[in-house]
Formats: sequence, structure tokens, C-alpha cells
Amino acid sequence: MAKWMEEELEDGLRGMYKIKEILASTRSEFQHVDVMDLEPFGRCLVIDGLLQSCQVDEFVYHESLVHPAMLMHPNPKRVYIGGGGEGSTAREVLRHKSVEKCVMVDIDGDVVRFCKEHLPENTEAFADPRLELVIEDAKVVLEQATEPFDVIIMDLDDPLEGGPCYQLYTKEFYEMCKTKLGPGGVLVTQAGQAGIKRHHIVWSAIHSTLRAVFPTVLPYNQAVYSFMDEWGWHLALTDGAMPSKLSEEEVDKRIAARIQGELKFLDGCSWQGLFALSKVHRKTLAAETIVMTKGTHRFMHATGLTVAEEPAAKKNK
Repeated sequence: MAKWMEEELEDGLRGMYKIKEILASTRSEFQHVDVMDLEPFGRCLVIDGLLQSCQVDEFVYHESLVHPAMLMHPNPKRVYIGGGGEGSTAREVLRHKSVEKCVMVDIDGDVVRFCKEHLPENTEAFADPRLELVIEDAKVVLEQATEPFDVIIMDLDDPLEGGPCYQLYTKEFYEMCKTKLGPGGVLVTQAGQAGIKRHHIVWSAIHSTLRAVFPTVLPYNQAVYSFMDEWGWHLALTDGAMPSKLSEEEVDKRIAARIQGELKFLDGCSWQGLFALSKVHRKTLAAETIVMTKGTHRFMHATGLTVAEEPAAKKNK
């Protein structure tokens, strides 16, 4: 009897994906984790019923998160990753030849160990001597850091009401981050759903919050097939005089000189598309006024998971 995963994407909208096999499951102190093969997406990491990354397109998300920030910096040597327990963000960071140290901090050691065992595409990253893996609160470790970072990458859970990470999308947190960046430092954060319907919920608010702290903030988005929406990020520069646009030729030149191996998704041409926002998105950003603080938040829709067996009558039709 076939089994299906059902994910609530928003109020009134659900997606169903046929499960080929549930390969492994575990429950940590903080969350429930599964690795499963889904027919449309291949090998998938699922945390608390939410698709985190899928074999079919995880490279789109992770290349979009990591490489714009790394390539905007002239020579990134020290990099901080908040979250990113599966290891894919570290994998992309460590492809940069200039990187001397990458500090990755995730609060859930059980999830990190689980991903090490079941996601072989990140084995080399976890074994790289430049990676310092810390199991701790990402905010606490960054606050205690004494040496500045060139790039800070926040690959956090979405800002969900009652969730563990929503306070890491606030003005107070970004002000602290800014003090931990060296000259010409760059911060990038994932920023949730950024499609035509739902970009106004948290993506625009995170942009407005970052603008209250950094002189230059570059918003961008990209369709991620397995997320059933466009996804968004924001890149913040500490130096307002830094060039905020790179030509197609310059991006290709930097990729060729600085990154080991061939990227699957990002090149000079697709870079231009990332930052080419629709008129609707631009109007929303221009009108956004909220600045998220410890007492003022916006939250994404908390989705849920059901695993159900296909009814016998339907299956036998």
C-alpha cells in the first residue's frame, strides 16, 4: 500500500508527495528528523514535517545562499555559519579557495550526526580541517567571538511563532552581527517564502529590519521546486561604498578564479536573474515599514506533516 507525505503549505493549500522509502528517523531534544526518498524529489531531509532540502534542487538553495555573499567580499577567509546542520552550506563555503576557517554552529548535535550518516554528499565538508563544528546556540557563540568574520551566513529555521529562531531575525541580533564583521564584511540570511503571494509576510520585513542596521541591503529570490514557491534571501554590506552590482562577466571571472569545481546553478547570467525582482516585489519592499525587534515580529505559516496510506479502494481502481 502506497504511503504519501502531506505538507500544509499555507492555509487552504496542501501538497502531497509519494513516499518511496523512509530510510531513517530520529528524535532529538529539539525536533523530529527523517531522511526519505520521495518520488518527485529524490532523497529528502525532513525536520518536524517540513521539507528542508531535496536531492533534486538543494543546490539551488545552497548556491543562492552562499555564493553571492562570498563573491561580493574581495577575499573571504573567515566565515561564520549559523545553523546549517545538514552540512550543505559548509560544503559550498569550503569550495572557496580563500577560506581559511569556517565556523559552523548548530544547536542540535543529534541532527548533525544524523545528517553525517545519511547525507553522503556532505562527507568531505564535515571532514575538511578548515571546518570548526560547534554544537551550541548560534547567537551565543557569535556574541562570544573575539575575532571578526569576513562573511556571516545565517541558515536558520524559518521565523515561526514559538519556534527557536525568530529572535535571530531582529534588529538587535543584526546589530550584534554587524559588530562581528570585519572591514568590508558581508552578512546573508535566508528569509523565507518570497513568491508573488507570500513575500510580504517575512521576506519584506527582514529586508526592512536589515536596512535599519546596514547601509546597503540587497534582496533576491529564486524558485525552489521542492519548496513549492520562490525563496528569498537578503545580503547586507557593512561598507556602503562597496559596489552592489556585479556584471555577468565579473561574476563568471570571480567564480572561475575563486571556486573549486563547477557550480550547478549559479553563473554570471543566473546571478542577474536572482537580483531582478518583479515590480510587485519592489513595490512591497518600498512600502514596508516594520522593523522586527524583541517585541515586534512577523511569523511564517507553521506548516504540518501527515504521512498517510493510500486507500485500498483508490489504489485498486
